[in-house]
Amino acid sequence: MSTITIGVDLAKSVFSVCEMDAAGHVLGRRDLGREAFALWLAQRPPGTVVAMEACSGAHHWGRRCLEYGLQPRLMAAQFVTPFRKSRTAKNDRNDAEAIATAARQGNMRFVPVKDVDQQARLAWHRVREGYKTESLAVGNRLRGLLAEFGIVVAKSDAALRRVLVDLDGAAALPGEFIELLHDLSAHWAQLHAAIDACGARIDAHARQDVRCMRIGAIVGVGPITVDAMVASIGNAREFRNGRQLAAWLGVVPTQHSRGSTPFSRTVELRP
Repeated sequence: MSTITIGVDLAKSVFSVCEMDAAGHVLGRRDLGREAFALWLAQRPPGTVVAMEACSGAHHWGRRCLEYGLQPRLMAAQFVTPFRKSRTAKNDRNDAEAIATAARQGNMRFVPVKDVDQQARLAWHRVREGYKTESLAVGNRLRGLLAEFGIVVAKSDAALRRVLVDLDGAAALPGEFIELLHDLSAHWAQLHAAIDACGARIDAHARQDVRCMRIGAIVGVGPITVDAMVASIGNAREFRNGRQLAAWLGVVPTQHSRGSTPFSRTVELRP
């Protein structure tokens, strides 16, 4: 196993790399383009630790490292920040060095590398959430436009649909404005159809996965929740016990104390 730890600041085009020995001394730095970085990575000795922040593209490069016999180490960005030497001098090279330093900490927590199937399944959840956000924005836009003409609509989607169906009978509204509302409502309907299509695909994933069916046996847990959980976690054996899994999910008490005196404890839910 190599004693060298490589910190990589990922980017779209140019990757900043910092090589560090077992004592924490910087052996070298370099900036590599995307193709050059892939070739350089393939030439590293097997067992070399390659550390990266768990950002966009990190799991792709983590899988490439596994193909080359390297050891990928993905970390949450907030765990790397304390190891940056200067907060005011933030640049790619300093970030790469901080990543390498953080990866060498014995108590550091790493993110398991997701496989292609996990990322593909999670993509459906992300796209569905995007459609939901866009649908809410379009619905609010429709309500705002109607309110300009004195038509106030309740917050429910059903109430808005009833008003949109009766637009042609509203003589007080200009014809050009009604045409605009028809186009916008058609777009709104398309977004709802896309949300339903994503939900159907996610439901199909959950029905075909034994792990999802086991979790889905819990009362109140639906297919979207179980599929997102399984796709995010992957191999649950990465966690030693249920407490570690709860901490990873973010469903843990947050303690504020001074000395031995606790002030307050709240439960923080992170997506």
